[in-house]
Amino acid sequence: MKKLLNIAKYVLLFGAAVLLVYLAFRKVDWEAFLAGLAQTRWMWVVLFCIFSVLALFGRVVRWKELLAPFDSSIGALKIWDANNIGNLASAALPGTGEILRCGYVSSKKLQFDKALGTMLGERIWDLIAIIVLAVVSLSLQWDRFGGYFKDNIVSPLASAGAGWILLAVIAVAAVFIALMFKFRERSDFCRKTAESISRLGAGILAFTKSKNKLLIAVATFFIWFMYVLMCFCIIKAMPSLSGLTLSDAAFLSLVGNIASVVPVPGGIGAYHYLVAAAVGLYGQSWETGLLFATLNHEIHAVIVIVLGIISYIKVVRDRSRKHSDVNKPEDNIYKNEAE
Repeated sequence: MKKLLNIAKYVLLFGAAVLLVYLAFRKVDWEAFLAGLAQTRWMWVVLFCIFSVLALFGRVVRWKELLAPFDSSIGALKIWDANNIGNLASAALPGTGEILRCGYVSSKKLQFDKALGTMLGERIWDLIAIIVLAVVSLSLQWDRFGGYFKDNIVSPLASAGAGWILLAVIAVAAVFIALMFKFRERSDFCRKTAESISRLGAGILAFTKSKNKLLIAVATFFIWFMYVLMCFCIIKAMPSLSGLTLSDAAFLSLVGNIASVVPVPGGIGAYHYLVAAAVGLYGQSWETGLLFATLNHEIHAVIVIVLGIISYIKVVRDRSRKHSDVNKPEDNIYKNEAE
């Protein structure tokens, strides 16, 4: 039954993605779209790829520092592979990447719950970065961006009752946690759940135990500055948008990252629709907006997929080699005994 529910969930998410893609591309003038693509300055696209990879390195540095209080022996290369494989999984099935990342770095010192807690801690840092980026972007150009932000992001969330839903989820979670701790002495289930929650909480609060808190903050700034530079590169890659500034790139990066939160595979559809509408604020055509969104989204997706495949092949190869090395001494023993 649980398997069927999971299948139904992903079918619905995929259906939502298809619908959003259709809505985004249904009125496209493909001749104008392809003409814009032909004018793309590809050197800026190369810079986009460099900044994209640097942002991924920034995430390795930050997560390594958050994991250090529990297991400082986890290397940067292992975290790099974990992130890449997780990103590859999330591109296909949203939400699966976090589980794979945490499972890969877990050890005797670092239980899965703590690793998951550090991942949630990372999301809190990203949320802080989004809020700061929103305040900076909107304060600089509220006259241009304010109406769009209220109509396309704030109003839909408010009309959907997102705030009340969030409060209800928090209330239910708080009651559940309180009950688990209250009855932990009477029930094995409650005890094990309470212990798991404690480890999860320890992971979330890993920042407080870090010996280099400044590094975590600097890494977060670096990651999000790379995102802004990525948008700026695509702006410069398109002649029709090359007059836009870094503050415009910050706003478009903000819209793109908020759109990526929408729970459809890889943010497909929602990203294109909202970002294309945001580009329209500059007096650009829908085709130009879609080209901007497509270059941003698809090039980054290709990078994530390629790096994910490389890391996956590497991990499988390393595990196979390790398994072979473990079996070799036994083979030698049997050989000696036979002799």
